Amino acid sequence: MNIEQRNIELKKFSRSLLETRETILLIGSGSIGGKASGLNFIKNVLDSKIPKDEFSGISFSIPRMFVLGSDIFDDFMNRNNLTDFALNETSDIRIINEFLKSNLPPEILGELRTIIEHVKVPLAIRSSSIMEDALHTPFAGIYGTKMIPNNQPSYDTRFNKLIEAIKYIFASTYFNSSKDYFKATSHRIEDEKMAVIIQEIVGVNHNNRFYPTFSGVARSFNYYPTGKAKPKNGVVNLALGLGKTIVDGGLVWTYSPAFPKSPPPFGDPQDIMKTTQNNFWAVNLNPLIEYDPTKETEFMINLGLNEADYDNVLKLIASTYDISSNRIVIGVGVDGPRILNFSPLLVMNEFRFNDAVKKLLIESERAYSNPVEIEFAANISKDLSQLNFGFLQVRPMVVSTDEVEVTEDEMFGADVLVASDKAMGNGNINNIHDIIFIRPENFDKKNTPTIALEIDAINRQMVNEKKQYLLIGFGRWGSSDPWLGIPVEWSQISGARIIVESTLFGINVELSQGSHFFHNLTSFNVCYFSINYDGKYKIDWEWLNNIEVISESEFVKHVKLNSPLTIKVDGRKGKGLIKKC
Repeated sequence: MNIEQRNIELKKFSRSLLETRETILLIGSGSIGGKASGLNFIKNVLDSKIPKDEFSGISFSIPRMFVLGSDIFDDFMNRNNLTDFALNETSDIRIINEFLKSNLPPEILGELRTIIEHVKVPLAIRSSSIMEDALHTPFAGIYGTKMIPNNQPSYDTRFNKLIEAIKYIFASTYFNSSKDYFKATSHRIEDEKMAVIIQEIVGVNHNNRFYPTFSGVARSFNYYPTGKAKPKNGVVNLALGLGKTIVDGGLVWTYSPAFPKSPPPFGDPQDIMKTTQNNFWAVNLNPLIEYDPTKETEFMINLGLNEADYDNVLKLIASTYDISSNRIVIGVGVDGPRILNFSPLLVMNEFRFNDAVKKLLIESERAYSNPVEIEFAANISKDLSQLNFGFLQVRPMVVSTDEVEVTEDEMFGADVLVASDKAMGNGNINNIHDIIFIRPENFDKKNTPTIALEIDAINRQMVNEKKQYLLIGFGRWGSSDPWLGIPVEWSQISGARIIVESTLFGINVELSQGSHFFHNLTSFNVCYFSINYDGKYKIDWEWLNNIEVISESEFVKHVKLNSPLTIKVDGRKGKGLIKKC
């Protein structure tokens, strides 16, 4: 199902409809983009397929939103003569500043002012481009999202902050990361059009910090099944606070909806404490915030678990480490370090939360006739009697149907560069000559930001030459935390056709889980291997170091083969193999 098929007509914005709490209203005309189309479509699925009394204690909704049609973007660009400048300027800061100095079409200012006068909760200003969430060329996570507190006493101040945020989203269309991303696709940035979503943020004000109890990403197909789980069982990532933790690839709780009570693959309580979430994101409602409209996180704050514990929001999502008995106790009824394992929801089955997630995935998948990915946020009431589930996004996933067989015997031998029983993707690849890898002898977590920049430079060259490559590194690719892996954005590795993620001693974290990162991997059919440093499968570093060197720095090496690699990935069994020739 494409965007046009699910682009059900929205109701036009009016003051009278605003006062009726209509969920989705349109300002302007033109396309509403992929993100808004998906939410508009799933609204009808929720209304028709999820009976209101099926899950006692859970209410489902799409947070109220206002969509600026793409014609407003066109008008803004044309009236301010911004197109040539934006296409040719190489500084993101200069682009933002030029857009901030420009004027929005005056025809929409009245509607925006009316929104500010009626909506009294924090707002997320989100991109919804015409190419965003397209099935085979998605732009998920490429453009900006700006959250504003919307709590200033002056209507004028709140109005100006909304205007700045909209201009920021428009400007993000032309950031360097966006331009690099376009180079890796068959599309032209000149053809992009940007709709914008103004949406109420799901959350509660806790001591001048606004956030939901937890956020999540659920997928109906799982390329990384563990234990008894199968790919068709799906996977869910959960995190305290705003979903930025998940989409940025931070530490989250991951489980299969088919086996919500299964313990994590690491059983020692000390290991669980180190590998579960310990920070979360919130909207900062403090009136004393440094003014910086060029910064995406201008009104956001990153906090520790102690703040959430103080806010009394961990009761149904956390457990406690009992030091005296060296065990983990469900809930927060005893003193001790908190662990975000969501056991009250999953093990105790509070609200039948997991049943609700499974139902939503099933109905969304049926509606799309395709595996899907859902982003959501949820609030649990103070008296623990109600869970309010807010849909933030739904989009289709790409699942290859090619049948590829990788046997255990094939995964060992002198001709094997790398093999993995935790591989993502599916298919045969026989056109890769270039390999870019991080030099293990020089790797140190403190240097990961520098490594990301070096890879970015090589990737730009490869994309310009229209060459794809094998990328090998350590820790989580795409992590926002440089101590967990290489903090690249997708545009910085957009030329990679196969990505290998290896753990090392001291950087032995679970697989990457950032939803935008994953969505782009699957949609571009990028194969992904995960290797444990102490596992049975090894990378042949000696062979790599004897290949013709194209370029070399202190941390990164680019080598090239005369004959292409032979790559096979069996997505149904999660096995992958890369042969040297």
